[in-house]
Amino acid sequence: MGVNYTEADYENSVIELFRDKLGYEYIYGPDIERDFYSPIYDSILEESLYSLNRNLPSDAIQDAMYKLKNFENGELVQKNSVFMDYLQNGIPVRYFVDGEEHSSIVYLVDYKNPDNNSFIIANQWTFIENSNKRPDIILFLNGIPVVLVELKSPSREETDASDAYRQLRNYMREIPSMFIYNAICVMSDQLTSKAGTITSGEDRFMEWKTKDGNYENTQYAQFDTFFEGMFQKERLLDIIKNFICFSNEGVNRFKILAGYHQYFAVRKAIVSTKNATVTDGKGGVFWHTQGSGKSLSMVFYAHLLQEALESPTIVVLTDRNDLDNQLYGQFAKCKDFLRQEPIQAESRNHLKTLLDGRQANGIIFTTMQKFEESFDCLSDRRNIVVMADEAHRGQYGLAEKIKITKNEKGEDVAKRVVGTARIIRNSLPNATYIGFTGTPISSADRSTREVFGDYIDIYDMTQAVEDGATRPVYYESRVIKLNLDEKTLSKIDEEYDIMAANADPEVIEKSKKELGRMEAVLGNDQTINSLVSDILDHYENNRQNLLTGKAMIVAYSRPIAMKIYKKILELRPNWTEKVAVVMTSGNNDPEEWREIIGNKHHKDELAKKFKDNNSPLKIAIVVDMWLTGFDVPSLATMYVYKPMSGHNLMQAIARVNRVFRDKEGGLVVDYVGIASALKQAMNDYTTRDKKNYGDTDVAKVAYPKFLEKLSVCKDLFYGYDYSKFMTGTDLERAKTISGAVNFIIDREKTDEKDTFLKEALMLHQSLSLCSSMVDETMRFEAAFFESVRVLTMRLTNTGVDKKISLPEMNARINELLKQSIKSDGVINLFSDVKEEFSLFDSKFLQEVANMKEKNLAVEVLKKLISEQVSVYRRTNVVKSEKFSEIMKRSLNAYLNGMLTNEEVIEEMLNLAKQIAAANKEGKELGLTADELAFYDALTKPRAIKDFYENEELIAITKELTETLRKNKTIDWQQRKSARAKMRMHIKKLLKKHKYPPEGMEDAVQTVMTQCELWTDNVMEV
Repeated sequence: MGVNYTEADYENSVIELFRDKLGYEYIYGPDIERDFYSPIYDSILEESLYSLNRNLPSDAIQDAMYKLKNFENGELVQKNSVFMDYLQNGIPVRYFVDGEEHSSIVYLVDYKNPDNNSFIIANQWTFIENSNKRPDIILFLNGIPVVLVELKSPSREETDASDAYRQLRNYMREIPSMFIYNAICVMSDQLTSKAGTITSGEDRFMEWKTKDGNYENTQYAQFDTFFEGMFQKERLLDIIKNFICFSNEGVNRFKILAGYHQYFAVRKAIVSTKNATVTDGKGGVFWHTQGSGKSLSMVFYAHLLQEALESPTIVVLTDRNDLDNQLYGQFAKCKDFLRQEPIQAESRNHLKTLLDGRQANGIIFTTMQKFEESFDCLSDRRNIVVMADEAHRGQYGLAEKIKITKNEKGEDVAKRVVGTARIIRNSLPNATYIGFTGTPISSADRSTREVFGDYIDIYDMTQAVEDGATRPVYYESRVIKLNLDEKTLSKIDEEYDIMAANADPEVIEKSKKELGRMEAVLGNDQTINSLVSDILDHYENNRQNLLTGKAMIVAYSRPIAMKIYKKILELRPNWTEKVAVVMTSGNNDPEEWREIIGNKHHKDELAKKFKDNNSPLKIAIVVDMWLTGFDVPSLATMYVYKPMSGHNLMQAIARVNRVFRDKEGGLVVDYVGIASALKQAMNDYTTRDKKNYGDTDVAKVAYPKFLEKLSVCKDLFYGYDYSKFMTGTDLERAKTISGAVNFIIDREKTDEKDTFLKEALMLHQSLSLCSSMVDETMRFEAAFFESVRVLTMRLTNTGVDKKISLPEMNARINELLKQSIKSDGVINLFSDVKEEFSLFDSKFLQEVANMKEKNLAVEVLKKLISEQVSVYRRTNVVKSEKFSEIMKRSLNAYLNGMLTNEEVIEEMLNLAKQIAAANKEGKELGLTADELAFYDALTKPRAIKDFYENEELIAITKELTETLRKNKTIDWQQRKSARAKMRMHIKKLLKKHKYPPEGMEDAVQTVMTQCELWTDNVMEV
């Protein structure tokens, strides 16, 4: 038994969990007689369909089977979308009884009675399409392969869950038909287990961190928590039926799987709503932090509500037209899943008509303003659920007050002022109300609780960041850069107080006057010049080359937005496609504004461009639009030139918290002193949110971390002079880096190397947030350590599929220096080599041998030879034994100090030459790599050549290869009957050629082993 805990061991433990704990039936793929060209477990499927649809005749079942196996031509995602509709809702069929045509639904799953379904876990299930593949684990639901699990060994350093993701993508190319029937994809290396769909990027695969909805201790998820949490039979059926949907984004269609936080929160919300319909109508408040998928949670909730409450009418309420459009857009994209088309109310009368004309169903979108148009009752039905988006006190007051104001004649009049929530309650007196919010309700806010009740579920910033659902947001103050005087700052502070106060009419009047003053201060030409110059300096030097370079400037007012736009183009006249203004237009706007602001179509086009990572539009100047509900995942920078407070501020800065590739976090650059407002806004967040994000000033968080990590890296390179990196030529810089890699990968420095790789990564991440505060010298040092880190990672990664390519090596160091926060810069190690590194290039091998940096030379050779030996290990049993033994012996002697660097390089160069000679030998004999492997096996006993002419050995080789190709049988190496048949073919062929000679019977076993190895790799998954 091996000492390592292998991938097979992990596979067995997962199977054991499903079989013994979750009650799945286990089958071993090679034991099942079946059609290897069908991804479905046909016999189980047919048996299940007849069992689940007993009231339907055989013709109906056969029609369903036909539809399930024959999809119209189209992309994989389109076919999978049709299949998911079948899986969730059944297959419409037509059939004849006594000559009369009937129609019905054939159901693939019994969702109400889990025990009526077949749950099977299978491993080593081979399927043939573009090639033969054998996924690690497949979960069959009634014979349909709805879940595919790809595992990686927990104990192999060079593989992880990311390799499993790449394998899944490879399967989608090689065996796409398997994925027509896929509901969920899983990748796991035991430490990390994540689930996604066929359209999920790796960053959108998510962990499942609880078995029962209890969110305690969810920083890390155990693999058993993941599998038990998602794949309990009842839970899996619920997820498939109610928590997977397609979002149609124009030409693209994305398949969405709910995260664990969405699943459990929506389930709680359904229970709370059902209870509210028979009690006080208060469904509760659903607080999930911005960016964590609240809009989609609302879609899942609306879908599930239809069954839970027997088709209620749903009214979705927002406080602004642009939010209404955005949320309506998300629901419209998911209309197939919702099984009805959402409708936008155009006016109060239209809303009344929509409600009057139905007794059930319907998803109607409206703004609060439409309720304020009059106080009459729109509908007194009970089966109406109002979903209010962004529920806050300013929007949902219940109070009714009498205000004394003056009319046009100057006379005192008493006017009734009614809170919006009261108007809505009067309009829909028997409805149930549920509030959805991305920011918490103020502790002083009683009215929101009076309308909606208490929290149903809280998913705070801390949890969202831990789960990878969002990224943290950091803050940088640049107020001082504008040289704003104390009076300006005090005026800004005064305005915060005004905005934070309850808005009585007198205060509003006063506020208008204050705003006028602010416009004069912040819109001053000299101030705008300073602002734009500083933004351009900060953007071009620190943010332009980060991710996709998307940034947002939040302007104080529409006129100031236009001033900023014009100043940017004055300073950067060629940026006409790079920067745009996005704001509402007014009837009194100057004519020159109209062309810049454009109409609704123009704004929609700008939105598409800003969301497109490859478009030239990089900077959006906004005032109010796009500050809520507008998601651009790659957006990482927001320049704030507008006082904001409370939930408005929190919603705005959350534009930069979306997940995108290796984005470390979002950066908010403050030009108006919003720090105190940020702290104030955090008061209503959870205790751990306040602790973790109450002060995210990069000057206090990222910059000290940067200094600490820089100091650690410098200590690790004590004794190595890298000053030439700062002062030397490109060539000297390159040599300085290669020398540094050589220094840190010394065999005596194993611990230091591992520490350096971790610390340098944290140095790089912290610099991406605080680079504007770091002086040039330290930036150069950070660039040096980053390039050393990247090169060390690539050289010492022993994974055979991660080859070091010349373009990676030859990326000019100057590119790295231009933008030290990117990590794709390395160096020109071998300046004269213009092609791929090759073991068969004697000039290249000599250049390696002559390198001054001997540690580096050892690593380069080790990597290249490891890759070549791994090729032989997969194809040539004879040569792999020989080469791997030599390499293992040399490296062990090197690591144990028995060989010097020079001696091990010499040994490895000799090995490289032997591999090159072996490669040449095959070409000289006229044999392919496959045929050479059989030739080597046949001639392993040296004496064999005394008994046969070489031409005869070559003839046996070619015939043997052809026989195996013609007779390869699926899973032959695992099924005794197939294996025996293959062995018989081989022995028959060898006997015909009177091989082996008498007394050399052992030679047959070598040939047989080579045949098994060859067949394994022809079938390799």
